[in-house]
Amino acid sequence: MHIEPSIVTGAKLVLGYATGAVAGGCTLKLAAETVREQGIASLAVRIVATTVLVFSFFELLPHFRVGVSEVHFILGSTLFLLFGAAPAAFGLALGLLLQGLFFAPADLPQYGMNVTTLLVPLIAIWALAGRIIPCNTAYVDLQYRQALALSAAYQSGIVTWVAFWALYGAGFAAENLTSIASFAASYAAVVVIEPLADLTVLALAKSLRGVTADGFVTYRLHNAT
Repeated sequence: MHIEPSIVTGAKLVLGYATGAVAGGCTLKLAAETVREQGIASLAVRIVATTVLVFSFFELLPHFRVGVSEVHFILGSTLFLLFGAAPAAFGLALGLLLQGLFFAPADLPQYGMNVTTLLVPLIAIWALAGRIIPCNTAYVDLQYRQALALSAAYQSGIVTWVAFWALYGAGFAAENLTSIASFAASYAAVVVIEPLADLTVLALAKSLRGVTADGFVTYRLHNAT
C-alpha cells in the first residue's frame, strides 16, 4: 500500500496531507471515546502494542512491489478486533512513520497518502462492525463470514485508495491502469489469508479469556455491549 515516490509529486502531495489530517482528526475522536470507556492508560498500552506489531508486520512479514504500490500483510482487521479502532489507527500511523524514518525515508513525502490509505478503511470497518456484528456478540465469537466481511472491506478500501492516488498522480494511461489492476489482483491473497488470521487470533484470545488483562485489549473482545 506504499505509493511509489514517482507517482504523486510536487503540489499534488498536499491533498495527501489534507486527507491524512482528516483521518487523524477522526482517530482523535475515536481515542476520546476509548479513554471514556477504558481510560487513558489502557489506550496508551494498546497504542504501544499496535505500533510494535505494525512495525513488525512491515519489516518481518512478506511484502513485495506490484504495479503502483507494495503488497503488505498489515492485518488491519485483526488489530481492530483485538485492540479497538483508536489503538489500531494510532498503531498503523506510528508504525508507518517509524518504518519510513528508519528504513524507507523515500516514502516520507507520501506519508499523508499512505496513512490515509491505512486509516480510512479502518474507520470504515469500525462502522461496518457496528452494523454486522450483533450487540450481544463478543468479537471472540465471530463467525467466518463476519471476519471475511471486515477483512474484505478493509483490503478493498486499501486497493481503492491506492487506485485513487495512482490515477490522481499519473492519470489514465494504459500502463498506469495495468499497474493498478496488477496491484488489485495481488491483494486477493491478502483477502483470503486475513480472515483466517483473524479467527485464529480470536480463538487464541478466547482460550486466554481468564488471563487477558482487561486494559490490554478492547472491552468488546470478550464482552457484548
